[in-house]
Amino acid sequence: MAPYEALYGRKCHSPICWAKVGDRPLLGPELVQETTENVKLIQQRLQIAQSCQKSYADIRRRDREYEVGDHVFIKVTPMKGQTQFGVKGKLAQRNIGPYKILEKINSVTYRVGLPPMMENMHNVFHVSMLRDYLRDPLHVIELAQVLLKDDYTYEERPIQIINRRIKRLRNKEIPLVKVDWQNHGGT
Repeated sequence: MAPYEALYGRKCHSPICWAKVGDRPLLGPELVQETTENVKLIQQRLQIAQSCQKSYADIRRRDREYEVGDHVFIKVTPMKGQTQFGVKGKLAQRNIGPYKILEKINSVTYRVGLPPMMENMHNVFHVSMLRDYLRDPLHVIELAQVLLKDDYTYEERPIQIINRRIKRLRNKEIPLVKVDWQNHGGT
């Protein structure tokens, strides 16, 4: 909404003169009184706009609170072009875990128990970075142990060849091989 429209409740017809034709200019206390009324009107309209926007935002907002011992996923949305947990681009993981909450620091920050391979990562997170995890006794997640070298790298070894095929283009053939790797879970 334009300031003129907020002040007068209608669109501006001419930026040259805001007064109607034939109106006399206001002087003294009349000017102060009209300005005060206009300020109150603007404040009222801004309050209406704010409450309207708040009602739109509150539809998706929900207050989340966790207790010590709950399990949560951690949101790890990667930056564009960065490799995150071995995968680059749109197939990179959005959430990792589940991890156990060790301590509730205040109503919006929590200390999370991370595995030893992530010990160099800060373990205090804002509630907006945490996602709910509903515990299921049948759902058991085993973390694969990866032996890291001093420079945080590890060696990849192929276990077996799962599938082979030849991709034919117009004037050449490309052999494709699907390999099951040592440190990758599943196929």
